[in-house]
Amino acid sequence: MKIFKSIAAKYNSISLILRIATGLVLGAVLALALPQASFIAEFGNLFVGALKAIAPVLVFVIVTSALAQGSSRLDRRFGTVIWLYMLTTFLAAALSVITSRLFPQSIVLAEAAEADVIPQGLGEVMHTLLSNIVANPFASLISGNYIGILLWACLFGLAMKNIASDSTKVFLANTADAISQIVRWIINLAPFGIMGLVYSNVTTNGLAIFTQYGKLLALLVGTMLLMSMVVAPIIVAVYLHCNPYPLVLRCLKESGVTAFFTRSSAANIPVNMALCEKLGLDKDMYSVSIPLGATINMDGAAITITIMTLAAANTLGIQVSLPAAILLSVMSALGACGASGVAGGSLLLIPMACSLFGISNDIAMQVVGVGFIIGVVQDSVETALNSAGDVLFAATAEYHQWRKEGKPLPEFLR
Repeated sequence: MKIFKSIAAKYNSISLILRIATGLVLGAVLALALPQASFIAEFGNLFVGALKAIAPVLVFVIVTSALAQGSSRLDRRFGTVIWLYMLTTFLAAALSVITSRLFPQSIVLAEAAEADVIPQGLGEVMHTLLSNIVANPFASLISGNYIGILLWACLFGLAMKNIASDSTKVFLANTADAISQIVRWIINLAPFGIMGLVYSNVTTNGLAIFTQYGKLLALLVGTMLLMSMVVAPIIVAVYLHCNPYPLVLRCLKESGVTAFFTRSSAANIPVNMALCEKLGLDKDMYSVSIPLGATINMDGAAITITIMTLAAANTLGIQVSLPAAILLSVMSALGACGASGVAGGSLLLIPMACSLFGISNDIAMQVVGVGFIIGVVQDSVETALNSAGDVLFAATAEYHQWRKEGKPLPEFLR
């Protein structure tokens, strides 16, 4: 028993980032050395499964407990967070129009992809969002419908605020703390999960499949990097009047790395909440803004939808005017908010955007097929951008309020 405690203590004494980096390298090495040892991939499946399982419960109990205690303060910071989420998603789409014009791409169309439900228009996407808001609370918890979870958690918490006894509120607070502790345990095992995810990717996907679509993939990834390293920092600098890169790089390192491999904004919610706690943010705020960001902060999705649609238009020789490009940016931004928080969610919204230029659904679905081919890299980078942005703009909104109140920014930003 002492040996195990000693090993655990040694393990916990090492930086989590260093442990994750080690798991990343080890996963790649094992994939090359032992490609038949498929059991290693199960570590990744268990890690992602555990995150996806605990995230809906975490959001529900934390939001409910915060509101029941009467301590939630959804003030101007919350409005600023929503504004930043929506603004950057639109700017990401607009940036994609610019990069697509500078580096126009054509697509060698693949076989049509198949999907159960393909949104046919923006109205259908908005209808789905509104339907999700009032979905059955238990079904929302099971399916990971965070818009629905947030609504019912808020209503339940507000109802408990006035009718629950002190002992019940303490129970809710203790439950929230217990779930948070479980999340910490899961995140502490992230290196093993990353090792399994990297092993699975390296053994099942070769780089050769990206040769044909390399330029398109480079444009997608390059635009996402431009958004994360140039546009987003400018917005943070405008709000905080300081060097934004310490915050930007920390969010990319501690949130983007895990999101890159899980390829799910929803699964990365517990990771983001833990990072918000490290950044000293108000729990009442980030317990709502982080799961909300996993739904509406979709910079990467907006980039994917816009670039793939313009590539399809260019392939078919369709001239896209400036007004049409602006309309596409708006449609991509709003449609991206309806992209599910799972791998490949944004690709299924490409037919909706293609319909703006009269591109048939058959052609649009072939574009989706191309998206799935390059999705191993594209979707990973997209999710990293989305998830890191959730924390980045939640922190920006809160630190902006600190400045207005005369409070000093955290030391790493001074």
